[in-house]
Amino acid sequence: MAVGRASGGRGPVKPRIGVTVSRRSGWRVFPFMALAVWLAGGRALRWQAGHRAVDLDDVDGVVIGGGDDITPTLYGGELSVGVRLDPARDDLEQEVLRGAFDRGLPILGICRGAQMLNVVLGGTLHADAYAVHPSRKFNTVLPRKRVDVTRGTLLARTTRAICLNVNALHSQAVDDLGRGLRIAARDEGGMVQAVERMSDPFALGVQWHPEYLVYRRAHRRLFRALVAAARARQSRASQMDAAEAMAAEPRG
Repeated sequence: MAVGRASGGRGPVKPRIGVTVSRRSGWRVFPFMALAVWLAGGRALRWQAGHRAVDLDDVDGVVIGGGDDITPTLYGGELSVGVRLDPARDDLEQEVLRGAFDRGLPILGICRGAQMLNVVLGGTLHADAYAVHPSRKFNTVLPRKRVDVTRGTLLARTTRAICLNVNALHSQAVDDLGRGLRIAARDEGGMVQAVERMSDPFALGVQWHPEYLVYRRAHRRLFRALVAAARARQSRASQMDAAEAMAAEPRG
């Protein structure tokens, strides 16, 4: 992983957000990510295995995107036939997340990204979550699935909702929680749909794809929380305080 210029001392510039995507689908997913980050006041950089050198010292925050399943052996699971895996991406995102925590970079995990966040922090996954939970299965980018947001969480304050209509494209889901995480949302079958940290650095993981739902304010605000935390890091202020301040803003 390359080492570049530090973010400290750059002044109040637009936060740069590194976004990991799949080698297979990144070309069509990244424009949605870039738009969501831009609407939140940031600038997105595309990262994928074999695409460009990842320089964590040149960004102010990180998005770990969705896509391929995570290799089960990384969290003590067993390999299954017919599951699409990308070990190179697994390696890249583990390195990005560990480096982000080392540098205090804020993190937004999306679908696979929420799962990888949990795994890197020592948690486990259900490799086939629908075999464990009696949840209705969806496979759509449209907001057809309902999730219940846990009261008192940053996610609840950020989205200003106790239930959300979301999309769903996943088969894996969080099982045992990673270090420092708490559950922020579940679906009607009890499946974990969001996790969050309660202290700096900011880290939020959602099981759905808010980049496809930026036409809805609640989902845009997830990216705004990340960018607010990234700005706080630029000025060496509290990321959680900045995210809470954004959540309390009257509009947006």
